[in-house]
Amino acid sequence: MSIRNIQPGFRQVSSHYTIFQERVDDAYKIRRKLPEPTVCPQCNAIFQKGRWQWFEIPVNAQQHPCPACQRILDHYPAGYLTLEGEFFQSHRDEILHLVQNFEKTKKSQHPLQRIIATEEQNNSLLITTTDIHLARGIGEAIHDAYQGNLELQYNQDENLLRVYWSR
Repeated sequence: MSIRNIQPGFRQVSSHYTIFQERVDDAYKIRRKLPEPTVCPQCNAIFQKGRWQWFEIPVNAQQHPCPACQRILDHYPAGYLTLEGEFFQSHRDEILHLVQNFEKTKKSQHPLQRIIATEEQNNSLLITTTDIHLARGIGEAIHDAYQGNLELQYNQDENLLRVYWSR
């Protein structure tokens, strides 16, 4: 059962166990190999051993913004999560606590998975993320904890995921 109409360019995907094939030409993927170590001047994530990680900042590190910080600076999310419904409104603090804990856990393991912003929108809450997998993971965590309706819409051309949860 669909919660919303599917927007142009998006396709509905099943919620659990779907693997998204991310675009290889994502504008926020770094096109060249960065010198190692490189530190992001905004968040202090370290690019080392071919990926962004949390480490102590080496003295000789080059500087380059990580893709997550660049998305945040550009206000260009990869994931959109909309939470709505009477149940959400009456359990808002509890659900937001779950969202914050989920993001904190993921961010500690994957520095590029972050919440950009939360925004009130007509009896709903919009959460934007730097990564499609974080938006999906948060939606699935809420669905696993509280059931309700979960819908995922993916736009492969833009590497964009819209997640809708309501109850």
